Amino acid sequence: MDFNLTQILFISLKSIAIYLFIIFAIRLFGKKELAQLSVVDLVFILLISNSVQNAMVGPDTSLLGGMAAATGLFVINYIFKWAIKKYPMFSSAVQGDELMLIYQGKVLQNHLQSSMITMDELRAAVREHGVEKIEEVDLAVLEVDGNISVMSKDYQHKTSRKRKAHKAISKNA
Repeated sequence: MDFNLTQILFISLKSIAIYLFIIFAIRLFGKKELAQLSVVDLVFILLISNSVQNAMVGPDTSLLGGMAAATGLFVINYIFKWAIKKYPMFSSAVQGDELMLIYQGKVLQNHLQSSMITMDELRAAVREHGVEKIEEVDLAVLEVDGNISVMSKDYQHKTSRKRKAHKAISKNA
């Protein structure tokens, strides 16, 4: 199959369009850290990647076609990472903002529902952070990367003890 620059650019632009669509769709339908993906989420991601392949390269299965698609994806990914780092408003629009899930032992149900995280998933995240019960959590936050950060109620107590010990050591040194 003969290639011309127009075909290569067209494949790259289609790949970029698919990239933008997937970013928008993931942003719209929620996010989770890779380790938090359920079987359903994993299968979905695998099928999405397979279903959009033809939209990017069409009937072209050549090495050059694949490289054109990959080049387009690398370029747009680099641009997005640069813009996310440089422009906080762009970062917020693309990645979203962190979302508080638990505050002082109380689950914020509306935030849990909007993030599409189940109580079982939240309980598992709390346990992964070494906290037995949700009531013992001072703060749990769904981070922009999909990770759930958890601070127990005794975290602040431990932290203030460490600060006091550090100050005492610094004075005596």
